[in-house]
Amino acid sequence: MDRFTSMQVFVKVADLGSFAAAANELKLSPAMVAKHIRTLEERLQVTLIRRTTRRQSLTDVGLSFLERCRSILSEVEAAENLAAESQSAPRGLLRVNAPMTFGSTSLARALPDYLRAHPDVSVELTITDRMVDLVDEGFDAVIRIGELADTSLRALAMTPYEMALCAAPAYLAAHPAPRRPADLANHACLGFAHWAPRNQWSFEGPDKTTETVEVHGPLTVNIGHALRMAALAGLGIILQPRILLQDDIDAGLLVSLLPDWRHAARPMHILTAPDRRRTRKLASFVEFIAQRFPLRGQ
Repeated sequence: MDRFTSMQVFVKVADLGSFAAAANELKLSPAMVAKHIRTLEERLQVTLIRRTTRRQSLTDVGLSFLERCRSILSEVEAAENLAAESQSAPRGLLRVNAPMTFGSTSLARALPDYLRAHPDVSVELTITDRMVDLVDEGFDAVIRIGELADTSLRALAMTPYEMALCAAPAYLAAHPAPRRPADLANHACLGFAHWAPRNQWSFEGPDKTTETVEVHGPLTVNIGHALRMAALAGLGIILQPRILLQDDIDAGLLVSLLPDWRHAARPMHILTAPDRRRTRKLASFVEFIAQRFPLRGQ
């Protein structure tokens, strides 16, 4: 007899509590249900179910076997669903989380291309700089910037997150432009609340030496867009992602500073759960992100 069918019958008997109820549910005769159980017991050479004229109960071995059967049958069902899904187009709701600046600029600009390519998929994008829990909060994918802590999540490296140091022409008209990072200690530097430590900026020079300076300023904000508005108003020097400031630099509204010094680019990853049963919609999104924001050298 088919082993998987016998396991399904055994699970149904355990769930419903009797051969007769399982037989009725599975559209089998009670004798056929009994034959499936007997075949399993003979194959395993153990007693799975104690039978009396009044009741039946699982043995200790039967309880352990039941747990494994549930797991195996669940895996078989998942594999069959995955195979069926692989033949169809990606579809369904995809829940994605991204940091504030990247999510509201680069990712928001890219998503229409993904959605046009996969019209049966809809995306719910949550944008926050809070460190969300992918599994507990039910996200399919999370984009994270910075060094990854020890994690069991799958991580795919993306284009590093480049930073830009800028100030408005109005600010530079009243303050001499810094010539090296140490000069920033004498300037009004706009602080970003999510950095730790928030008042230390580090740069790498053309000779690969690193210089760290302690900065101070009149304003600290937890959102990069708000810092950008303050910088455009001439309040001080800003250090924020290039994707946030590049349009203003190109338009002459902000001026790049210390061109020979580079603030270290921050690593960026897309994270997914370690579950190997990845859906078509998630696989298509991860593939899109890998193509749109590839790690250098890929």
